Amino acid sequence: MRYLPDKPAKLFLAMTAFFVANALIAECIGNKLFSLETLLGLPVRPFKFLGQEGLTYTLTCGVLLWPLEFVLTDIINEYYGPRAVRRISYIAVALISYAFIAFFIAIEMPADKSFWVGSQQANGVPDMQAAFNSIFGQSMRIIFGSLVAFLVSQVLDVWVFHRIKRVTGEKKVWLRATGSTAISQLIDSFVVLSIAFGPVWGWQRVLAVGLVNYSYKLTMAIVLTPLIYIAENRIERYFGRELTMQLKADAMRKGKE
Repeated sequence: MRYLPDKPAKLFLAMTAFFVANALIAECIGNKLFSLETLLGLPVRPFKFLGQEGLTYTLTCGVLLWPLEFVLTDIINEYYGPRAVRRISYIAVALISYAFIAFFIAIEMPADKSFWVGSQQANGVPDMQAAFNSIFGQSMRIIFGSLVAFLVSQVLDVWVFHRIKRVTGEKKVWLRATGSTAISQLIDSFVVLSIAFGPVWGWQRVLAVGLVNYSYKLTMAIVLTPLIYIAENRIERYFGRELTMQLKADAMRKGKE
């Protein structure tokens, strides 16, 4: 990578690529739901919360990858500042939008009926066109809600992160990382549900489902906190202490602008 003159540029390129790819994959797999109880080997027992019955920990597969976005957001924020986080967030949203436009075009292409449509009948898929439409043709309201929630939560995460860091300095990495993620994910949970399902579900169910989903996200934010320390240790070894402290100081200064 001779065209990149320094280590910070190389690392930023690598993190940006992973950030965008991870976000795009999370969006693509987000229309599959899974049972957390079944995954953990627990019986599925619907419960009542805020007057809403039949609730379970049925989650979108997107939540398997989204926590990594917020871990990476905090790492980039720590070393490159809020402007860098906003830039890669805009890039991610633009490319996700481009991907869904491509999906829409692909859905509208006339299907090959001589072979492809019935090619998976032996595997229980009688109509590949219908299957393709179902997988890639997510509701525009859900897509829009997800992208808006992503942008809002990213901006909020950056803001909270630097407010906490102004008070703690270089200490208590866990507090600014977990704290910023916990607050931004709370907003994210309700923004996406409000836009995607609010008019259909009603706001009481949005609140109940949002809090149930948030309990999972908050748990994952806490569980993944050690990754921040591991990543910072590796980055300091890669940059060296002097360059590491210089980057952190620059990022902190940018956070005050």
